[in-house]
Amino acid sequence: MPEQPRAGGVRLRQEIAAFRNVQVLLAMAMTVLGFGGVFAAITYITPMMTEIAGFSTSAVTWLLVLFGLGMVGGNLAGGRFADRRPTLLLRVSLGGLALVLALFTLTAHNKIAAAVTLVLIGAFGFATVPPLQKRVLDQAVDAPTLASAMNIGAFNLGNALSAWLGGIVIGAGLGYTAPNWVGAALAASALVLALVSSALERRTVTPGRLAATHTPEPAAFPASRS
Repeated sequence: MPEQPRAGGVRLRQEIAAFRNVQVLLAMAMTVLGFGGVFAAITYITPMMTEIAGFSTSAVTWLLVLFGLGMVGGNLAGGRFADRRPTLLLRVSLGGLALVLALFTLTAHNKIAAAVTLVLIGAFGFATVPPLQKRVLDQAVDAPTLASAMNIGAFNLGNALSAWLGGIVIGAGLGYTAPNWVGAALAASALVLALVSSALERRTVTPGRLAATHTPEPAAFPASRS
C-alpha cells in the first residue's frame, strides 16, 4: 500500500450525528436482516443435513466447504459489481437469497439438491456484503470510522438474532427445516427495506436534479422602437 497521510482527529459528536440520517439506519437494518437470513439456516445445518437430507455427520465438513466456496464466489462477484450497479446488485442478491432459503425447505430432503442449495446460499448471502458495506459508508460519509464498526456489529447482531429465531421455531416443533423460512422472511424484509431506501433516495435527489438541470427561459421583452 502507498504511504497515506495520517488521519486528523476524530470528533465523536460528528460521527454520532451521522446516524441521524435515515438512510444510514436503513442500510444497517438491511445488514441485520439480510445477513441474518444466511445464519438462520447455517446455524442448524448439521441436524438439517443429517436428520433431513440423510448425510453422515462426517459429510457435514465437506458440505461446509461447498458453502464456503459459494461464499467466496459471491463475495468476488459482489465486489466486482458493487461499484457499478450497487442498488441492482443489492436487490438481486437479497431477492435471490430469500428465494433460495425458501426453496431449501424442499431441497433439504435430497442430498444433491441440498448441496447445490448450500452453494447458492453462500453465493447470494455474501454477494450482499460489498453493496451493504458500501451503502453504509456512502451514506455515513461524515462518520466512516464509527459507521464501519457499527456495520460489522450489525452483521453479528443479525447472526445472533437469526440463530435465536431459528431455535424458537425448532423448539416449537416445526422441524429442522423451519429456520429456512425464518431466513427467507428476514432476507425478504431486507429487500423491502432496500426498495424503501431507493424510493426515499429518489424522492430526495430528483428535485435537486431538476433544479440543477432546469434553465429558465429568457423573459420576453417588447421590441424597442426607434
